[in-house]
Amino acid sequence: MNNVPLSILYEDDDLIAVNKPSGLLTHPSWLTKKGTANIASMIKDHLKGEKVHTVHRLDRATSGVLLVAKNKQAAQQLSIDFSEHKVEKTYLCVVRGFAPESGIIDKALKYQPDKQAEAFADKDAPAQEAVTHFERLACVELPIAVGKWPCARYSLVKAMPKTGRKHQLRRHFKHLLCPIVGDTNYGEGRHNKLFRDHFESHRLLLMAVQITFSHPATGETMCIKAPLEIKVEQLFERFGWQSFIV
Repeated sequence: MNNVPLSILYEDDDLIAVNKPSGLLTHPSWLTKKGTANIASMIKDHLKGEKVHTVHRLDRATSGVLLVAKNKQAAQQLSIDFSEHKVEKTYLCVVRGFAPESGIIDKALKYQPDKQAEAFADKDAPAQEAVTHFERLACVELPIAVGKWPCARYSLVKAMPKTGRKHQLRRHFKHLLCPIVGDTNYGEGRHNKLFRDHFESHRLLLMAVQITFSHPATGETMCIKAPLEIKVEQLFERFGWQSFIV
């Protein structure tokens, strides 16, 4: 991922929004090899070394729109808006099975600290409120046997998390018994393998496609969208989901 160019979706004096590829870190991590590419460092290079402020993050395996503040004042206001749930994020994901047509997943989640990076985190902390609204957009049934089933079923789902807990969407869709395809932590290996073998899909099929927020300086309502990666577009086309390509 070290040679991936920075894909800028929007930029002004206060903020910059980029389209993060799947597999790229949001910011540096001491758990990875020195020099591993990350969005924060790439933006810093783009800004000729100026400090950047990440106000939210995407998992390494998740792709899509990532918002970064270019100054302390913008970062503070955006952080407040995130904490008060005033920022609306929309994701597309491919899940196992025929998901319900729509619904709200209201399931509190205990924080899961990283065993290495957060070795001293409080493992007994109470679960935190976590709410996700979702809508099924499309389904597909594939004539590929999985286990005892002669066919494999999948759904394209639009998810709107109302809170921002660690791995919230991945854990919530597992709770719904519709894990996200490509999820090696909360998903199902047989279906991940099916997508690798039949569609050459080696990534988590979770994409942050839109973010809506108030501009930290002007108060203007901003809506920034991120296009899907080419391989995801090709997968959608193969499933007949062209109308949902961002």
